Amino acid sequence: MQHPKVVVLGSGSLFFGRQAIWQMVTSAQLNQGTLALVDTDPGRAEKMGALARKVVDHAGVKLAIEESTDRKDVLAGADYVIISFANDTVKYRELDCRFSAKYGIRMCSGDTIGPGGIFRTLRELPQVLATAGDVEAICPDAWLINYANPTAALGLALKKHAPTLKSFALCDGHRMPGVRKRYAVMAGIVSQQEDYTEQIDRKFDLRIAGPNHFTWMIKAEYEGRDVMPSIAEGVRAKAAKEADDPTVGPKEKFRSAACYELYGIYGAIPTTTAHTKEYVRFWQGLGKNPESIPPLTLWDADARRKRHADMWQQVDEFNSGKRPISEFMDTFESDHATDIIETMVSGHKRQFYINTLNNGAVDNIGDDRFMELLCSVDGDGPRPVGIGSAPAGVRGLIEQVLDSHELAVEAAATCDRKILRRAMLTDPLVSSIADADALVEELLEAEREALPREWF
Repeated sequence: MQHPKVVVLGSGSLFFGRQAIWQMVTSAQLNQGTLALVDTDPGRAEKMGALARKVVDHAGVKLAIEESTDRKDVLAGADYVIISFANDTVKYRELDCRFSAKYGIRMCSGDTIGPGGIFRTLRELPQVLATAGDVEAICPDAWLINYANPTAALGLALKKHAPTLKSFALCDGHRMPGVRKRYAVMAGIVSQQEDYTEQIDRKFDLRIAGPNHFTWMIKAEYEGRDVMPSIAEGVRAKAAKEADDPTVGPKEKFRSAACYELYGIYGAIPTTTAHTKEYVRFWQGLGKNPESIPPLTLWDADARRKRHADMWQQVDEFNSGKRPISEFMDTFESDHATDIIETMVSGHKRQFYINTLNNGAVDNIGDDRFMELLCSVDGDGPRPVGIGSAPAGVRGLIEQVLDSHELAVEAAATCDRKILRRAMLTDPLVSSIADADALVEELLEAEREALPREWF
């Protein structure tokens, strides 16, 4: 594929749009193709298109740039369509977290698990399925890649409700090869300053799996020697530093401590430490005895608003010339999604962590479960690599999370209040039937404008 067309839906994304421009311009496999940038906000669409053209001109490449507020205008001929949009995410995540806290449910992210994850599924899924319908009609051979949260629920929905499409889902928390070097350093296999070579990598048997944001290291061996205890000791040392560091914010301060405590319980290491503590019930503040780790700090909507404002100020400064485009080239780097697309376009084979159907990778979890797994990727897409069994305890936690995702998807697809109630009462953070019923009604009313009318 010499001239791939990549369509980014939600090009004003805080986490992806600018990185996509950078890699599409700098990659020899991609910069002879087309980058189509779609954002439903006309001003943002225009700004991202202008930025992309400035970067293309600076680099002197032949990458064609398209922009639109309507995806149907640019889907024709697409090879890859990336979903990175969100429906007024800061506003609604703030509502999710505030209303849930009223009922004693504390969410530090509120975008994938808990009532926040369920209601974000209700808000985002209709647009994701509408996008899938347009892809089926206009560019049915394209790969549809979900890069929006809740990654697990939306990726599962594409597999269940658009089964003829080629699709998978992504999160950048386990970007390769950085994730393997990070744990190799913690295991004492290499130092931070040393190169992580292919020779070292071949000797490092690292096995990670689970739902997105709730993945677990279930094996780590180097040359046949168990190095998980060494990695756990690295987590413990990091926890001590975070607790004593006055510059570490409250959300981050106890993430490694929670990770280490979970390792002590289950004998497996959580690998998405910023999120995992939200998936278990232990730090909801419901215990009668004091804990060494305090209850979760609620998600900070104001901090996220500031990050968005800073991003748009940066884009404006690049477009106005206040900041040179050379600074853009030095500031950004490749991204997990475009790394994978580059690999698929080239036809080379590499390994990445991807959210897809289990298909036997974890042999004591069902094939149809939607998991974040190490996959071998080439032009034909991802294929999960077998890693063995999830340990008892961890498997139970994983299965409950997977059930809650499946029920949230079913509720969002059907607008069935009975299924929504079941999803809420399956979720690991919900502990009261009466509170769950009240919270559902309050969130439905508070978020009415963002939800299908069939709910009312």
